[in-house]
Amino acid sequence: MDLEEMGSRAAEAKYELQRLTTQEKNDALLAVADALRDKYEVILEANRKDLDAAKEAGMSEGLIDRLRLTQGRIEAMAEGLCQVVELPDPVGEVMETFERPNGLHIEKRRVPLGVIGIIYESRPNVTADAFGLCFKAGSAVILKGGSDALESNLAITDVIRESLSGSGVTRDAVQLITQTDRGVTAKFMRMDHYVDVLIPRGGAGLIRAVVENSTIPVIETGTGNCHIYVDKDADLDMAVNIIRNAKTQRVGVCNACESLVIHEDVMQDLLPKLAKALREKHVQMRGDEKVRTIVEDCIPATEVDYGTEYLDYVISMKTVSSLEQAIAHVNRYHTKHSDCIITRDPEAAQRFLSEVDSACVYWNASTRFTDGFEFGFGAEIGISTQKLHARGPMGLKELTSYKYVIRGAGQVRG
Repeated sequence: MDLEEMGSRAAEAKYELQRLTTQEKNDALLAVADALRDKYEVILEANRKDLDAAKEAGMSEGLIDRLRLTQGRIEAMAEGLCQVVELPDPVGEVMETFERPNGLHIEKRRVPLGVIGIIYESRPNVTADAFGLCFKAGSAVILKGGSDALESNLAITDVIRESLSGSGVTRDAVQLITQTDRGVTAKFMRMDHYVDVLIPRGGAGLIRAVVENSTIPVIETGTGNCHIYVDKDADLDMAVNIIRNAKTQRVGVCNACESLVIHEDVMQDLLPKLAKALREKHVQMRGDEKVRTIVEDCIPATEVDYGTEYLDYVISMKTVSSLEQAIAHVNRYHTKHSDCIITRDPEAAQRFLSEVDSACVYWNASTRFTDGFEFGFGAEIGISTQKLHARGPMGLKELTSYKYVIRGAGQVRG
């Protein structure tokens, strides 16, 4: 199917989806969740093909982890859809209502975006997450996944479309672009006559390409050079535990910690414990001169390291002599995704939370919680690092717009 036909089908489907009741949408989502569970072996077989090709191509372990599906991860995809079912339907919500002196009654009401395009890399769970949120929010979605996950994405999309048909809902609520050449992607980014919003989800190169080349309005999801700052008043055991989780629980995700900032007053006590914990997880440490005087196997960090999203078992370390220096370093090198301070001092924490310009800022908690599922949004469409319309984990409400509904009794303007 060519792009024009896909766009036309999506444009027709969006009006059908806007007419569905909340119960009809929820029933269809539950049926899709059951279908994903029932067909998990089909999905895993398709995923094995993608994994074999990735290994043959020499893909890093961190990126392979992003690509890998397991029965547990498929169950999490299904559970994400079930959580979306439990969330209030935002479509039709009256956000505000007021009367004008001339008697006009005005409502500000949530409405679907219409047709959403999503371009994403590697992680095939995004296929189900994106469908579920867009569908509950009343919009059709056209997906363009990475070539490395094509077999997985195709299998998941086929399961969803078949289940929708069984529920009496248009299969074209979700469509997957299967062509892998860049020309098709470039054409997709110019389909503003069909697609209302485009959301890129992936690495810096992908996001930059979409922002620079799309004629469709873009909601920018950002890369994750996430920082943890260990303050002079930190609980050091807590710090080691949080950093180990944020760095190594899953290295190939955007909310993993990539950069550490350490107050020099605690480096003598912290670094030996921290280095031991990171070595156990085979993390390569790259640090400044002060770090390297304590951690002998730490290699020199460069300016590039401080601004890099590794998505791998690598972490940068920078020492500072004050909270002000820490905040300045974070704001210089981060990607406005997720940053954390570890401290017992509430005043220091408040300054960090207020002055660090990120979508999510943490006090004494792992950055790995920046996730729609963890925030209670169900699945998520991505983490927005921009400031217009949506910021942070994007759930149902972030996938709606609004319109004004005005009721009169014959008023005319003089």
